[in-house]
Amino acid sequence: MSPRLKKLRKVLNPPVIKGFKPYGPEVGSLNTEPILLHYEEYEALRLCDYDMYNHHEASAIMGVSRPTFTRIYASVRQKVAMAFAEGRQMSIEGGKVYFDSDWYSCGSCKCFFNNPQKEVEISNCPLCGSDKVSSNNMEDGTDEQNASKNCNDICFCPSCGYEEGHKLGKPCSQMVCPKCNAKMRLKK
Repeated sequence: MSPRLKKLRKVLNPPVIKGFKPYGPEVGSLNTEPILLHYEEYEALRLCDYDMYNHHEASAIMGVSRPTFTRIYASVRQKVAMAFAEGRQMSIEGGKVYFDSDWYSCGSCKCFFNNPQKEVEISNCPLCGSDKVSSNNMEDGTDEQNASKNCNDICFCPSCGYEEGHKLGKPCSQMVCPKCNAKMRLKK
């Protein structure tokens, strides 16, 4: 039996930094392998310890169950403690996430910015004017399409019988049949 696919977790904003490095005279003699924090772990730590949400509120914001949120939160706390105790570098990247709005990064000045006006295409960085702008969205479908290739579930319309492949991260009950506008269901 294959492992269950992870549900995409919502991150409101990408981190303003890419990680932390320890400093001091003994840094060179310590373990140099960095500890990887995923974006969802960073978001869980930010929501609970910075924004002071409880686990129930934070799980609703991230779009995951409360037990899942608690596991994410416990994982990041353990990783941060390990980094402090062992004097290791922390790097923030990766994970099964999507950002709340369209976020971009500039290749020149390394700033992050969003695009609340979805109808306006971003071509230049608003800070430095550079055209080296790249999207930081997982909503472009690349990761979702790759994950959907491993998903054999089918959504179907109970009214007309229309079927289509299940889209990862979107429950079938939230999909509408393109033929008859009825709510779809997961085919068992």
